[in-house]
Amino acid sequence: MNKPFNIVALFLFLLFLQVFVLNNILFLGYINPYLYITFVFLYPLKSNRIPFLFYSFLLGLFIDFFSDSGGIHAFSILFIAYLRLFFVRIYFRKVETDYSFFKLSSESFGKNFNFVVTLTLIHHLIYFSFANFSFQNFSNVLLNTLFSSIFTLTLYFLGTYIFTKNE
Repeated sequence: MNKPFNIVALFLFLLFLQVFVLNNILFLGYINPYLYITFVFLYPLKSNRIPFLFYSFLLGLFIDFFSDSGGIHAFSILFIAYLRLFFVRIYFRKVETDYSFFKLSSESFGKNFNFVVTLTLIHHLIYFSFANFSFQNFSNVLLNTLFSSIFTLTLYFLGTYIFTKNE
């Protein structure tokens, strides 16, 4: 399969999974997985970031449209999409010449774990901060961020374990 088709398929799969399945899960009032941020992790690294930022924003905007959340998803996924290269440089020690050869699956689990956890926590903290938008609800922001991040990360790592081929 060609790469553009894979990216479009990933985009549509994550959009429909989030809108029709995962948005209907609210466990104990705190836990709601946001697996659509996987798009940021799996999109190939390139030196031209504008299309990637646009697609990330578009994914968040579509999820906002179906969730009636007013742009919070779009902002939070765009923010972590913008920060992605910064964390790739920190955790994986990659430079611009390495981008075309970089695959997240070829890196060690520890580096993957740190990278994914960091971006997930940033996304969820931004999302729940804007969703509550009050310092009086700061404990709710932290609880929502913590529990939803754990659930999202569990689903992400379980999914990558199930759907990746053993080499």
